[in-house]
Amino acid sequence: MVNTAALTGVNGLQEIRRSPASHLAAALEAGSVPGKVVLREGPFQTMAGVRVDPRSEEGTRIASVTGGLPVRCGEVAGTERVSVLWLGPSEFLVVAPEEAHDSLGGDLIGSLTAALGDAPGQVVDLSANRTTFELSGPRARAVLEKGCALDLHPRSFTPGTALTTEVGNIPVTLLKTGEESYRLFPRASFADFLGRWLLDGMREFASPEVP
Repeated sequence: MVNTAALTGVNGLQEIRRSPASHLAAALEAGSVPGKVVLREGPFQTMAGVRVDPRSEEGTRIASVTGGLPVRCGEVAGTERVSVLWLGPSEFLVVAPEEAHDSLGGDLIGSLTAALGDAPGQVVDLSANRTTFELSGPRARAVLEKGCALDLHPRSFTPGTALTTEVGNIPVTLLKTGEESYRLFPRASFADFLGRWLLDGMREFASPEVP
């Protein structure tokens, strides 16, 4: 296998990468309504799917790498740089900045793999499997409620909560990052559809007659 990073260098690798929704950048900017709702594709992130029994020795080793593992549905654990989202009792999504990826000088994937060792479980590099949409503003929740079955009211869906759901019939992991901000993690193959769906849901707020 050709080592692309070795041929191009770290900076070269970053320059040739294209995000799944990069072709929508102009549309996302044009469709955003400052003061009401803003949509953008987030930067590349290092992501790993982890399957491990959190009560086991290997679970403890994994937790030492990530800064902890969530113990209940909706909980997010980790550190300031590494977030661990609960997908199931023994399934987690680890999210970290782009530079944490092994191909860019980091060691997150390798450290997780080493922590698991030969024990039962799984560590899968999902960095190229998903992208990130960031939706924010006072009307962000109203946009999501057009196609999400979750109760998104602040009393139920609080900042720092992440749940697996569907938005516009697209499977996503939905993380509430602030009182009026959300992060959506769809598979890369659904990025175009979900981006356009969100833009369509935002369209009504472009009218000055709609608060």
